[in-house]
Amino acid sequence: MQAHVSIILPVHNAEPWLDECLRSVLQQDFEGTMELSVFNDASKDKSGAIIEKWRVKLEDSGVHVIIGGHDSPSPRGVGYSKNQAVAQSSGSYLCFLDSDDVMMPQRVRLQHQAAVQHPSSIVGCQVRRDPPNSTERYTRWINQLTPEQLLTQGVPEDLLFFYEHLRKGGGVIRVDQSLLLYRYHLRAATHSVLEATIWTHRVHFLEEQALPRWAAFTIWNAGKQGRRLYRSLTAASQRKVVAFCDVDENKIRKGFYCHEDSQERPKPRIPILHFRAARPPFVICVKLDLTGGAFEDNLRSLHLQEGQDFLHFS
Repeated sequence: MQAHVSIILPVHNAEPWLDECLRSVLQQDFEGTMELSVFNDASKDKSGAIIEKWRVKLEDSGVHVIIGGHDSPSPRGVGYSKNQAVAQSSGSYLCFLDSDDVMMPQRVRLQHQAAVQHPSSIVGCQVRRDPPNSTERYTRWINQLTPEQLLTQGVPEDLLFFYEHLRKGGGVIRVDQSLLLYRYHLRAATHSVLEATIWTHRVHFLEEQALPRWAAFTIWNAGKQGRRLYRSLTAASQRKVVAFCDVDENKIRKGFYCHEDSQERPKPRIPILHFRAARPPFVICVKLDLTGGAFEDNLRSLHLQEGQDFLHFS
């Protein structure tokens, strides 16, 4: 029988966390039919035995369990494992769970309710971190994003999936309750993705989806990140950059940024302005919640409309 919800669980050497993760599946208060689709990606520890132990408990409670996997010498990665777990599942809705994370009992119920109301949207939730003080600023930021910022600032782990969803016209919403405990540790799959790879994909998506509707724009940040963004753009996008803006008097006093590696002659010299002298639209390369509110106050003082007058790239 087809399940209402399939919980998609990729597993690789998750022995230290798997008991608590699977216990949280058992404790869900969702009243519809639910299945757990596990793909064991060449685990060499006791993950397989733990999964089999919990299969009995889960199926006794009415949760159907599907287990796939392989025992090759090397894992094929979390993306491959998720795809395999999805392929073997039957649910109308997919609920993704990492093997080192823990769901609150109401997670499936509340996110399923939201998914029914918003059938073309990815449904997120607020999160807690373990240890509680790990990535404190990031956790606060992701939990406080507005609905508009979920589209313009969201940086989900499954970036390519997220971008393809947006290309097809899908939306993103968040259940504003803490429904998931994210563990932060050095073996987490997140650490295996190179920052440069994420940066490249984000720049490509910015150029594909946002910049074509602007004839010209200003980069807010004349420092390292702003200059890096400029250098990462295609030549056509670089020609749309009319200025950098900042609040640092030393950068403003310099007057311009010269792109030394440019093949153009003469080399581009981009003005550096005070933010009040610059004109929108802006691509903002300033990290939020790092200036004691000063940056946010400056941004609000310009009465800009997000998505039309500015986009965050930070």
